[in-house]
Amino acid sequence: MRDAGQILVVSCYELGRQPLAAAQAMAALEEAGFHPAALDVSVERLPDEALRQARLVAISAPMHTALQLGVLVAARARDVNPQARTAFFGLYAALNEEHLLQRHCDAVIAGEDARPLVELARAVEEGRAARPSAATPAKRELLKPSRGALPLLDRYAKLVYRGQERLVASVEASRGCKHLCKHCPIVPLYGGKFIAVPQEAVLADLDQQVLAGAAHVSFADADFLNGPTHALRIARELHARWPALTFDATIKIEHLLQLRALLPEFVACGLLFVVSAVESLNDEILRVLDKGYTAADVPLALQAVREAGAELRPTLLPYTPWTKLGDLAALFDFALEHDLVSAIDPVQYTLRLLLPPGSLLLEGAGPWLKPFDPQAFSYRWEHEDPRVDELWRVSSKAAGEGAGFDELRALALQAVGRPDKVSLQRRKKRREVPRLTEPWFC
Repeated sequence: MRDAGQILVVSCYELGRQPLAAAQAMAALEEAGFHPAALDVSVERLPDEALRQARLVAISAPMHTALQLGVLVAARARDVNPQARTAFFGLYAALNEEHLLQRHCDAVIAGEDARPLVELARAVEEGRAARPSAATPAKRELLKPSRGALPLLDRYAKLVYRGQERLVASVEASRGCKHLCKHCPIVPLYGGKFIAVPQEAVLADLDQQVLAGAAHVSFADADFLNGPTHALRIARELHARWPALTFDATIKIEHLLQLRALLPEFVACGLLFVVSAVESLNDEILRVLDKGYTAADVPLALQAVREAGAELRPTLLPYTPWTKLGDLAALFDFALEHDLVSAIDPVQYTLRLLLPPGSLLLEGAGPWLKPFDPQAFSYRWEHEDPRVDELWRVSSKAAGEGAGFDELRALALQAVGRPDKVSLQRRKKRREVPRLTEPWFC
């Protein structure tokens, strides 16, 4: 294999899972004859010696948290080894390409296709300029991700189920999404398209992770049911090959209702729980975000999932420019009414809308929109009701200090001057539901 002086692929964060994006990049580089090294700074330290040996530092930024950590890696690389070229790749690299090139790196791979990264590695090897290389999503034969250089699965998030912990694999059955939710960072890159990952490629990646000890699979698709036939085939084959393997998947409320007849078979194939971006119970917000469903659909989807024998784990977006102060208390009421307290991680009640470059919500934005914040890689916004922003500040601080459901609910009730009339017995009602040990989702 080539020794490009050393190519260092750095993953910063992928939802607490062993990083799929970095493993895909490693596979592409290895196929091209390179011998890259890999680090995941979410679970291991970044040694200066690795940076000193690198001629190319390729930083994976598939999500916002990863990008914020990645710029720290890039800065350290420049300090330790000014001769090394630094590049970012992944979804959030694409969204922030202009800013990254101005301040943080030499090149941006503006897409999720690893081929431009290979071309960049060749340019570095040959002493040519490292030029920004844009790429659009393309359907191609995908390589089996190369995971051998990454930390072992036991360093990552685990499934907690029936009093036991299980190691978790992470794969994707598709890329992109056919929906156009206006707050979603996938939309500017994919524009309503999705690409099915070949079934054998998915299963080959699963096979190597099962051999490494995985007993549960987390599908990383934006929506597992974008291609329901494709998803069902994979679930069936997964169950046929590994009958004891369980899995979770992200599925839109809209798809849970439209395709509810398929849910029992997914459960029979090992589906334990569904993550669904409920976001809000305010119909105006759901309309602005173009979510494709109403608040009244959420309990129907919950019922469909439970009747099939699985659990629903909603994710939330409580703080937006259109949030009403009473909306926050309503989320806690909903969780109590539908026995979802254990199914929603407390941090979900504090999440605030991100507006990265390219967000569809920037078009025709109101006076709430403020200038771009280069530290946050997002446009700032301020709510017209300062009480909403204040509740966000105190709730975020409390969650960061370990506050749970009851403490955060008390803050929301206090903000609207509402007494707590929920009985102690009902407040303490907590069902145990399967969950991953990583509560963060962005």
